Amino acid sequence: MKNSLTTIILAAAVAAVTSFNVQAKDVTVKITKDKSYSTVHDGKELIKISRIQDTSHVIDGSFAKTSRPCPPFCITPLSVDKGVTTVAELEVIKFMETSMYRGKGVIIDARTPGWHKKGTIPGSINIPFTTFEKDSNDIELAEIFESLGAVERDNVNSVLRMVEDFGFLGGDQKTEKWDFSDAKELLLWCNGPWCGQSPRAIRALLKAGYPAEKLFYYRGGMQMWQSLGLTTVVPKGMSVADSGDSSE
Repeated sequence: MKNSLTTIILAAAVAAVTSFNVQAKDVTVKITKDKSYSTVHDGKELIKISRIQDTSHVIDGSFAKTSRPCPPFCITPLSVDKGVTTVAELEVIKFMETSMYRGKGVIIDARTPGWHKKGTIPGSINIPFTTFEKDSNDIELAEIFESLGAVERDNVNSVLRMVEDFGFLGGDQKTEKWDFSDAKELLLWCNGPWCGQSPRAIRALLKAGYPAEKLFYYRGGMQMWQSLGLTTVVPKGMSVADSGDSSE
């Protein structure tokens, strides 16, 4: 009986490997020459990131447009701030595989909810840029910061704060109101190089004291993600028809 069970397990394993190899050979459009796809975990479920295999596929709708009125849809700079790292698609996938997988990082869709409902990058959570621009005493903003690992500070001693301002005791990770020492790394994105929503969110985070080295800017956004045929998802419980939002 034991030998039979072992045989069955080995046969299943061989079949799985064979199936994997067949699928790998069938992949024409890879992410890189050595990477057909990536399987990542967003904290809730496994997600497969790959590219559309139809080599005749083209994007349509909003992301097929080449020109929009500027302002407001002007081309954004490559860098939001000298301390914030700008990333492209491979770095986004790497972030998913490492920082997000380990629970140390969050990918933020900084667009308005209407855009998020139409489709988003897998693993992203929707925190509109307007939330980060709220007053520093706003309850919703405080809840967001706490969910991202920041700790609110009360009655900080003026002498202690002075020492922190000189760069001691982890002062570069703290403000009078917030301790960002254990805050998560954030990768923010919006609709593309013409979209100002994620840059505005990043500037608001920097103004609040969020450490620049913990912030990443995916400038290409949904437009470049879709132009490369990478996986997108419609948030659960929503459909494309749920929203007609056309702002930015």
